Amino acid sequence: MPDTPSPSIQADRIYEIAAELFSLMSTPMRLKIISALCNGEKSVGELLAEIPTTQPNMSQHLSQLYRAGILARRREGQSIVYRVQNERAVALCRAVCTQIAIEIDDPEAMEPAERLILPRT
Repeated sequence: MPDTPSPSIQADRIYEIAAELFSLMSTPMRLKIISALCNGEKSVGELLAEIPTTQPNMSQHLSQLYRAGILARRREGQSIVYRVQNERAVALCRAVCTQIAIEIDDPEAMEPAERLILPRT
């Protein structure tokens, strides 16, 4: 019978993985990139036309998302084209961003304890 990790070790691993994903998604630039790629693949040039930043900054964020398995890439001539690879991670980002947009649009729609937007102190 194989050794199975205790429930607390399994829970710890779940929290570690979730924290890694949230850390990766904690940069607004990466969320913008993911959003831009939700409707299909784009080259670095197309992303730069849509998201105001420098080419080195864009490349750094694309590289991190690629290494994490969120994005896939392929070469097309002189360009590198990116697309979403991990739909579940994107769905998580979309759910959180959609919820925040709802809260911003109608702040009274939810009880304070149910909101994702933290009160400013």
